Amino acid sequence: MQTSTPITKDLVLIGGGHSHAIALRMWAMKPLEGVRLTLITESSNTPYSGMLPGHIAGFYTHEECHINLRSLAQFAQAQLYIDTVVGLDLVNKQVLCAHRPPVAFDLLSIDIGSTPASINVPGAREYAIAAKPVAKLLTQWQQIVETVEKPLSLGIVGGGAGGVELALAMQGPLQNQEIHLFHKEVEIMPHYGGGVRRCLQKVLTSKGINLHLQETVTEVQPNKISCKSGLKIECDRIFWVTQASAPSWIKECGLVTDSQGFIQVNDYLQAVSHPNIFAAGDIATMVNYPRPKAGVFAVRQGKPLFNNLQKTLLSQPLQPYKPQKNYLSLIGTGDGKAIASWGNFGTGASRLLWNWKDKIDRQFMARFHKLPSMSEPVEAMRCAGCGSKVGSTVLERVLQRLDRIENTPDIIIGLDAPDDAAVVEVPQGKLMVHTIDYFRALVNDPFIFGQISANHCLSDIFAMGATPQSVLAIASIPYATESKVEETLYQLLSGALKVLNQAQIPLIGGHTTAGLELGFGLSCNGLVSPNQLLKKAGMQPEQLLILTKPLGTGTLFAAAMRCLAKNQWIDSAIESMLLSNQAAATCLMEYGVTACTDITGFGLLGHLIEMVKASNVSVELNLDAIPVLAGARVTLQRGIFSSLHPENLQFSRYIDNIEKVCDLLNYPVLFDPQTSGGLLAAIPKEVANACVAQLQALGYPQAIIIGRIVQHSEDYRVHLNF
Repeated sequence: MQTSTPITKDLVLIGGGHSHAIALRMWAMKPLEGVRLTLITESSNTPYSGMLPGHIAGFYTHEECHINLRSLAQFAQAQLYIDTVVGLDLVNKQVLCAHRPPVAFDLLSIDIGSTPASINVPGAREYAIAAKPVAKLLTQWQQIVETVEKPLSLGIVGGGAGGVELALAMQGPLQNQEIHLFHKEVEIMPHYGGGVRRCLQKVLTSKGINLHLQETVTEVQPNKISCKSGLKIECDRIFWVTQASAPSWIKECGLVTDSQGFIQVNDYLQAVSHPNIFAAGDIATMVNYPRPKAGVFAVRQGKPLFNNLQKTLLSQPLQPYKPQKNYLSLIGTGDGKAIASWGNFGTGASRLLWNWKDKIDRQFMARFHKLPSMSEPVEAMRCAGCGSKVGSTVLERVLQRLDRIENTPDIIIGLDAPDDAAVVEVPQGKLMVHTIDYFRALVNDPFIFGQISANHCLSDIFAMGATPQSVLAIASIPYATESKVEETLYQLLSGALKVLNQAQIPLIGGHTTAGLELGFGLSCNGLVSPNQLLKKAGMQPEQLLILTKPLGTGTLFAAAMRCLAKNQWIDSAIESMLLSNQAAATCLMEYGVTACTDITGFGLLGHLIEMVKASNVSVELNLDAIPVLAGARVTLQRGIFSSLHPENLQFSRYIDNIEKVCDLLNYPVLFDPQTSGGLLAAIPKEVANACVAQLQALGYPQAIIIGRIVQHSEDYRVHLNF
């Protein structure tokens, strides 16, 4: 919820690194009015580097060593865009992304870490597993651990701290494996003191890890590493953990970088070439204080980065930051022990040091796993009525920027020549189907919200067997300056048009207003032949019921609002909501569907009861067959319900055996309200299995038969089998 203070500035953070995680948490505790904060990141989780080796060694779960960026962004009231940045337009101050429109910024901060330098070595990109992105590394490692059936030979290229810790960590989960560590220098870990290097080299040797020093890898083949010296080693899996490098777009966009492509920043963490851009963590090189690429510096830069971002926005003098020369490094040895390093000083492996390291790491992560409660802002009065409309010049500029399809011949007046109202022609022999939906944003990304909303709004048309003809849009945009309103509306409509253009549906008009929060909806028109119109009243005894999508969006987003949902749960829910029902509706028509509805606010049971009553039949539902989104059962068991769930419970009176089923695991999901839910359809039993197979082939993997229709019974409307 935004305060009524208009948005005047856009602060965009690229990357969910340690510095940005700290800055987001601090922003939540001390926000600036009028500033819209946006985080662009490739994943909704960000790993904490200090605990990753321990995770690979089996000491930590995935959740324990990852920061939930979705919850953190929500805590900071920041927009979260899950996408890959591919460039910057420094002239127009825009972030260029792989899968969405450009994102405008006034102030920008970059904290994207680094990647292993490959990787001009032949075969390395194709056959080696890079240490970054971490998510891919962990996925590959988990697959190895779960599928290994024989002793493996593992190759690790890179003898810095990352490669050494990885080699030691991999000792634990796998038994009898052979590990080869390749390093081009005389000694491992060149940035550490001699005592630490010798100690770790001794540990590696004692654990049977094969060290290949002064060996430069020249080629990677499937299951083989070749070195300049002529050495060739057979390896079942090869991991690439060489020195850090930066993505090419950093230098290509025009930022001044060092010889390795990292952004050069001054003592204020400002890019030396662009004062409206800041950088921290591995991606940045401090000109006056060069330091190794280590997580400890990224953590220490979080607070000064936050302070200087806010001071820039407030036009206040910036504060210089001077990083320490020496720092404590605690290096796990993969067996519940650790080695300490401070400058040239080092200690032997000790369980006490591991316990100390474990305590430090857990205390750091607790700051993000246990976010404090924040009080609600007090809202001020704003103009209502037509005084709250978005200005005509903003609308005109947005419409010019959008990629809209051309009007079809039956659109007489549309956005190409706007008038007081749009005019469409209804072809002879066709019926027109009207529907409208509107709701507040459930995700803090207007581009994704636009897509979800469009899918949701169009589903009524598809459920009735109609083909969409045109849509009108209605949008409420948070109070902001003219340019900020334009940016939000552009992102929102770009998302909606992505769905509309794919379905070849023209946007022919709409209405916009300014308000406290983002909201969006569509008024949709569809055409259908009278003999193809689907109604809720078409269910027939002996038919089978098919559900095309899993349930659970209501409870999952209720949990997300409380920061109690796992990232992967919300990611899968969003993926489901982004799946259009258009192809499913076409498939159902091909298999003789006689009744259909889309599952939305009243939940599965509520919408089913509407069909049952209209058709004057009864239904037997297979409770265990109902597909449920990952995590939804967990949140429902915890008593986390959407606000409409209690009202939906009234439909339980139509269940004849409620006493026997009300405590079953899937029972609460019957009442869970859905956003952009699936279709519920009655299909002849002779073709139902073939229809499900076709739906799954079309991209609805959880489409399934969930029940059958029977003759109307005076005793019940719904019977639940389990």
